[in-house]
Amino acid sequence: VKEILPIVYTPTVGEACQKYSDVIFPHHGIFLPATEKGNFQNILRNWPHKDVRVIVVTDGQRILGLGDLGANGMGIPVGKLSLYTACAGVPPQQTLPITLDMGTNTKSILDNPNYIGLKQPRIEGKEFDDIVDEFVTAVKLVFPKALIQWEDFGNANAFRVLETYRDSVCSFNDDIQGTACVVLGGLLSATIMIKRSLAEHTFLFLGAGEAGVGIGDLIAYYLLDSKAFSTVEEARKRIFFVDSKGLVCSSRTNLAHHKQRYAHDLRFVKTLEEAVDMIKPTAIIGVSAIPATFTKSVIEKMSKYNENPIIFALSNPTSQAECTAEEAYRYSNGKAIFASGSPFDPVEFKGKTFVPGQGNNAYVFPGIGMGAIVSEMKSIPEDIFLVAAKSLAEQVSEEDLKRGLVYPPIEKIQEVSYQIAEKVAEYAFKTGLARANEPKYDLRALVQQHVYHPSYNVASSKL
Repeated sequence: VKEILPIVYTPTVGEACQKYSDVIFPHHGIFLPATEKGNFQNILRNWPHKDVRVIVVTDGQRILGLGDLGANGMGIPVGKLSLYTACAGVPPQQTLPITLDMGTNTKSILDNPNYIGLKQPRIEGKEFDDIVDEFVTAVKLVFPKALIQWEDFGNANAFRVLETYRDSVCSFNDDIQGTACVVLGGLLSATIMIKRSLAEHTFLFLGAGEAGVGIGDLIAYYLLDSKAFSTVEEARKRIFFVDSKGLVCSSRTNLAHHKQRYAHDLRFVKTLEEAVDMIKPTAIIGVSAIPATFTKSVIEKMSKYNENPIIFALSNPTSQAECTAEEAYRYSNGKAIFASGSPFDPVEFKGKTFVPGQGNNAYVFPGIGMGAIVSEMKSIPEDIFLVAAKSLAEQVSEEDLKRGLVYPPIEKIQEVSYQIAEKVAEYAFKTGLARANEPKYDLRALVQQHVYHPSYNVASSKL
């Protein structure tokens, strides 16, 4: 898995999406163009595999940090579902990649004669919502046991779609909730290294889109759930955001709805460095998709204010990371606790080898999906992501922590996924979220019963 992960997903998948229309190969998955509205159910019924359990769907509007790629974004659902199989053993015939082709606003793509998608401006507003609703209705009718994973939708649409369907359909948004889950798991490991509880930390995000706010929301929910704070509003006072215009604060007007809950009563500053000076955070988390924004000065200031600053540069692919692993360790004089979204090689600094952690969503979404499959979950509440994050952190060994790792070695990702699947299924059965009957044997055996094992029939003949 360690070898194939950078190939089937970040960083390679980003380049694959950019060149998707120019590379000739059999396309795997279903494209649902807006022009086929009214016919989605019939199109889904044409899929040859009838027991679909996991669907990853995108509209291609915000592919990684690369922007609006339209139908070229199909590489993301294909890659994500490959990881469901590789990491958690979900049978490939039970997976289905789907792209809702709403058009694209990227001129270079529209001008490409090879472009495979609709050559029209992106659909928005009520028409967009109606298309998504028809898609959800069709899935419920054709694949009633399927989990829907929303992937790489634009910020405003992503939050709205998640809120619309989170309680009525077994679904989650990986960019909002999956990212939040894996980051929370890494932060819980970091608190063990630093020996300070999560409630004692202050978090400053660079980027206030779906990933950043999703992480902030889950941190706040964890602090509330752990009784560190009595209200979610109190918990949010430990969490701050800098977006493209500067610090998110109460004096700013026309803030997007999802940012308003983090608009604290603070003096406005324009830059991340100014915000670090004013807030003195213990952790900076980059989800901006803007490279080189965790500058030498920012990292040095984080090291001035903290014995072990937490620096998570999470933007994908590697070219979009806020800083490199080497920069984080070098500028912090080896003090940083670092993780990134895409892989970085180990760093040698002052005679010590630092092994950067990769906060890859693949640590959590395959296990969550497998847990949902074996229990046939009705919906996926926020508690599931606390369950998965805690399980992830529990699997970081003392030896891993000594090496500076906040995540288990990627070689153990299958065991990590099985453990998360077991915990998720256990929660589903205990809380009445499961539609399946609770097994009389242990849940690990139930998970293993569903795991796909590739086998090959070798033709032989008698001599």
